[in-house]
Amino acid sequence: FLSLASSAYALPNCPSDQNQRYDNCFGTYIWGSGPNKGDKYVGEWKDDKMYGQGTYTWDSGDKYVGEYKDNKRDSQGAFTSADGSKYVGEFKNGKYQGQGMMMWPSGEKYVGEFKDGLRYAQGTLTWPDGRKLVGEFISDQPWTGILYDSNRNVFSKYRDGVEIKQQ
Repeated sequence: FLSLASSAYALPNCPSDQNQRYDNCFGTYIWGSGPNKGDKYVGEWKDDKMYGQGTYTWDSGDKYVGEYKDNKRDSQGAFTSADGSKYVGEFKNGKYQGQGMMMWPSGEKYVGEFKDGLRYAQGTLTWPDGRKLVGEFISDQPWTGILYDSNRNVFSKYRDGVEIKQQ
């Protein structure tokens, strides 16, 4: 006989006084001064730091929904910029790191690896007109790969960061 127990675990609410310590609780913090003035975080706290699941909304309109560790975006999350660009994927120490997808308002889309917030290693960059660059990126720039036109014909190749047009 197998018995499964189910329990819902919820963190207690953080203190309503933002000057008190936020520890192992769920709450809202709105910055009233300094460089983060107007920013808002709703989520989990540990040792007075954003830690666990949360949503951070900047006064500028940018927004991050995902995991935090020691006040930094960490693990899985989604960042949407006020300009309409959006990143969904892995974070490490507050930066895009690992597998992710970046979409721009222009319709461009990159799916692949990131390192220190930049496109890095294997990835595919697609344009709205159907062009597609498949290859390796270093420091956000194409390094090796093939650029296909909208008809899937090879348009150019990249070798050591240099584009070589095809005849």
